[in-house]
Amino acid sequence: MSKKPSSLRRNRIAANTAVYVLLTVMSIVWLVPFFCILMQSFRCESTWMVGYILPQKWGLDNYIYLFTHKVSENNALPDFVQWYLNTLIVALANAVCQTIMVTLMSYGLSRLRFKGRKLLMNAMLVLGMFPGFLSMIILYYILKSLGLTQSGAVPGLILVYAASSGMGYYVFKGFLDTIPKSLDEAARCDGATRFQVLYKVILPLSKPIVIYTVLTAFMAPWADYIFASYIAFGTSSGYNVAVGLYSWLTKDMINNNFTAFCAGGVCIAVPITILFMCLQKYYVEGVTGGAVKG
Repeated sequence: MSKKPSSLRRNRIAANTAVYVLLTVMSIVWLVPFFCILMQSFRCESTWMVGYILPQKWGLDNYIYLFTHKVSENNALPDFVQWYLNTLIVALANAVCQTIMVTLMSYGLSRLRFKGRKLLMNAMLVLGMFPGFLSMIILYYILKSLGLTQSGAVPGLILVYAASSGMGYYVFKGFLDTIPKSLDEAARCDGATRFQVLYKVILPLSKPIVIYTVLTAFMAPWADYIFASYIAFGTSSGYNVAVGLYSWLTKDMINNNFTAFCAGGVCIAVPITILFMCLQKYYVEGVTGGAVKG
């Protein structure tokens, strides 16, 4: 009888060891490109691509270049600083607007029953299946007519990102469906309005999904390249960091800016990585809680 538990224990240890080894190998493969970029960002002996990873001469020259280089002396800010500021403004604005819109949409669909509710949810589900780039041409002409392209790309991007954010209500609504409606009814019996129920009862219980929504809304525009390049093409002052740094990889510029490009990639990745790690607990709770019911 004593051999059977021992055998099960050995099998469990062997299975766990295999899983940990596999995860370790996958982590190494995943982290190698980031390690290479980090090393290249500290390389000072040359600015072009080389065939080795560890720098022969270490320094912060590339980071200094990022925060001092200007294409034109008429620019108020260095190019990278302007791109970074544009991205930060768009990401913060989108995080606020999208969180508010998704919260209100999810609360209405989860707690209220009205004519056409199912039709509305099904319509948004079907529309969400179409890729966003199908509307890029018409969106460009609409934004162009409003003066929200090229140098005005930042408010244009905020408008586009926030406009359809209510359609991403699925996870948030699923989380709200797990909160008992008896809490709403009790608050309503005490004289609370719908807004007070949402603000004082529902939102305190929905902290994980709110943080999840804020985090995903902030990250979405942070590395967007396709639509941002389409709206801000040819105008450096309207670039975000993805479009701006990619412009350094052209045939004419890559030899002078490759290491600076790597340094820019590090500057982009570090803040969002720290933010994600600090909020990882709530991110997991939000996405798993919202997947319980739909």
